[in-house]
Amino acid sequence: MDTMRERFAAIVSRLLDEDPRLAVVLAEIGKDGFADAARAHPDRVINVGIREQLLVGVGGGLALTGMRPILHTFASFLIERPFEQIKLDFGHQGMGGVLVSAAGSYDWPAGGYTHMAPGDVALLDTLDGWTVHVPGHPDEAETLLRDAAAAGDDSVYVRLSAHANSAPRDIAPGRFLTVREGRGGVVIAVGPMLDNVLAAVEGLDVTVLYATTVRPFDERTLRAATAAGAGAGTGAAGAGAAGTGAGTGAAADVVIVEPYLAGTSIGAVNDTLADRPHRVLGLGIPRRELRRYGTIDEHLAGQGLDPASLRERIAGFLRR
Repeated sequence: MDTMRERFAAIVSRLLDEDPRLAVVLAEIGKDGFADAARAHPDRVINVGIREQLLVGVGGGLALTGMRPILHTFASFLIERPFEQIKLDFGHQGMGGVLVSAAGSYDWPAGGYTHMAPGDVALLDTLDGWTVHVPGHPDEAETLLRDAAAAGDDSVYVRLSAHANSAPRDIAPGRFLTVREGRGGVVIAVGPMLDNVLAAVEGLDVTVLYATTVRPFDERTLRAATAAGAGAGTGAAGAGAAGTGAGTGAAADVVIVEPYLAGTSIGAVNDTLADRPHRVLGLGIPRRELRRYGTIDEHLAGQGLDPASLRERIAGFLRR
């Protein structure tokens, strides 16, 4: 199976052939994947070198001319380092573009904390109007990248990861997918956390929602899943009417497992269920820094995101 980054380079290279409005801006990282595309479209594949602020500035400038820029580098260099440029060159100017990251929270542990960005989605939450996709498989990344490239002038962040689920799901951009149904609570698994979550809740009577788009937050599907004991009709095709579950007396228990800063989406869950009793537990990367690095699986275990740790934390929360 190819990786999400390999799929990204292949798909966007083909999209450059099809859509003259698209342009790719790189900051050295990922340039080899676009070598053929750069020869075919030298005016629309731009490598600014290791200058991340310039990466965003050039992307914003292309957007001002009517282009649809796609910017790519590691998440720590794409979101955190040039955040002021994102805020001004895209947000303040009212421009849109596609930011595609790699490395995420812990994809390359040996690279150290300089190459980790567990706070990237939380940081983008301080800005208005960003769509955030978190695919859990290369096939899903392709679906979400095609959607982002064709999204008019919207601002879109696509968070790619070396950590992936074993199989793709039939996702729809912007919607949560109901993977299984139960009556003992709702667990939302974001992107590459799905396999670990499913292993963790085996035998537990819970609904599992799969989120590959986390902003905007799919309020309708969550409300339907928490109504009447996580009732029927949830999922991408039948999320129920807006307002489902309003006024019910039963409390809803919701756990959200995210591959970035723990608690990033707790506010979104609280807003969704503001009119009914509920409890929410946010699991993800804690604020403490791990200073010993190994494999991705070792890093997941160290952060409490392996199946055994997740089961203990989810089951304990639901028992309370």
